Amino acid sequence: MTEPVHRRIRSFVLRAGRMTEGQQKAMEAQWPIYGRALEQGPLNLPSPVVVELGFGMGASLLQQCQAEPEKNFVGIEVHPPGVGRLLSQAAEAGVDNLTVYQEDGIEVLNQCIPAGSVDRFQLYFPDPWHKKRHHKRRIVQADFVALVHQKLSPGGVFHMATDWAPYAEHMQEVMAGCPEFEDARGGDRSKPDWRPVTKFQTRGEKLGHGVWDLVYRAL
Repeated sequence: MTEPVHRRIRSFVLRAGRMTEGQQKAMEAQWPIYGRALEQGPLNLPSPVVVELGFGMGASLLQQCQAEPEKNFVGIEVHPPGVGRLLSQAAEAGVDNLTVYQEDGIEVLNQCIPAGSVDRFQLYFPDPWHKKRHHKRRIVQADFVALVHQKLSPGGVFHMATDWAPYAEHMQEVMAGCPEFEDARGGDRSKPDWRPVTKFQTRGEKLGHGVWDLVYRAL
């Protein structure tokens, strides 16, 4: 008898969106420079390494690459237009501390990011999946947090940001059940200096939302 196949619940849905001509050209010209695929195996970058999952259109990640040139940034995004735009702008800015994956982030973490190699893991404004029946799709769950901890170096930082209060509460509840982390800022939820203001933050503030930054340190 064949065993049933259990599919992992994904935290994202691929949005329809056509790449512009410029984004497509950037993918063709710059992917060999910045891009990396799962098939290339484990990534070997000198420390410090910062990994961002779900960089959107990439503007804030590019700002960080420029502001912290001593760090190696790894950006993961499934949506082609965002990847194409980041590649275009990275090439224009001449940054040389960026690696990009257009893949499912969980697969990248499992297959390409060595244990204990990440100094900061960033998850900015993930989909909050507002409806209760969709809460199971929220990426911040105990299994995901355990995977992030495995990839962080001792003392490494897990930084989440959201403009949705119920999701901030959910994040705090999940992290409270993970003794391998401690709150790095003693309950301070203001934006740390290293995170640029993102378009999601700006949009949320225009809608009257608050913004919560949750920073935890791996023990």
